[in-house]
Amino acid sequence: MKKYSVLFIITLILFNCKKETKPDNGKLNIVTTTSMITDLVKNIGGDLINVQGLMGSGIDPHLYKASEGDVSKLVNADIIFYNGLHLEGKLVEVFEKMGSKTKTPIALGESLDKSELIGSEYFASNYDPHVWFNIAFFKQFAKKATLVLSEKDPKNAMQYNANMTAYLSKLDALQTNVLAIIETLPKEKRVLVTAHDAFNYFGKNYGFNVVGLQGLSTATEAGVQDVQKLATFIIENKVKAIFVESSVPKRTIEALQAAVQSKNHDVQIGGTLFSDALGNLGTDEGTYIGMFEYNVNTIVNALK
Repeated sequence: MKKYSVLFIITLILFNCKKETKPDNGKLNIVTTTSMITDLVKNIGGDLINVQGLMGSGIDPHLYKASEGDVSKLVNADIIFYNGLHLEGKLVEVFEKMGSKTKTPIALGESLDKSELIGSEYFASNYDPHVWFNIAFFKQFAKKATLVLSEKDPKNAMQYNANMTAYLSKLDALQTNVLAIIETLPKEKRVLVTAHDAFNYFGKNYGFNVVGLQGLSTATEAGVQDVQKLATFIIENKVKAIFVESSVPKRTIEALQAAVQSKNHDVQIGGTLFSDALGNLGTDEGTYIGMFEYNVNTIVNALK
């Protein structure tokens, strides 16, 4: 698909070019960025809203660039829900320029208490943006999305709130299930090595030492020294398995495995984790809850 520069996209938006006709069914037109947020908004809005997600399975939000087709979706949206905290780095300028044109762009991450976030020198916000790996934060996303939908569409506010209550109950059950699975893994084995540091909130909540080869953003490339340093760490800590991520090329982890094996130590690739995107639609991993459970089972089974 043809790509445009951020500046050109902003120009198209501001001058209302390439504008398509809105779906005229009386429903709010919602655009979301990451697949996690798309799934959340669908759970809250149900059949009461039209939802279009920009990023599908396996898409890296750090590197995502808006396409020509995205322009029309953004222009026609009543509400845009995005993660914020500079996760969608190349889209931030677009969202900041289009408030008056699209009425309501909402950065869900900006509603979180910054004192509870993990600091990061790699992002302009100075915070690790991978906040969906804290289930409590994702519940706050649900509450914020419900509030915004209810304000925009007050006649359906009662149903939005009912949907939210049901979804929050499912997230509570997810947290209970996750804790039970993780408790089967001895604390000394809770070392999680992945392609990039997407799992810091997960590690903080569940007692894992998380080490990413590429740092917090996939926009940074791992060098030879990074690989060798992490290989030494794996050997010293007797790590049994390392993990590929669905939205990051697996060659980085394969290079790490090769570096470890060159030092006469065996480490397995424990599976593929979903980090910055959900799995395919129609699968368990294509939902936030299914993705979280899949990741936890994959991690625990490989590290036992």
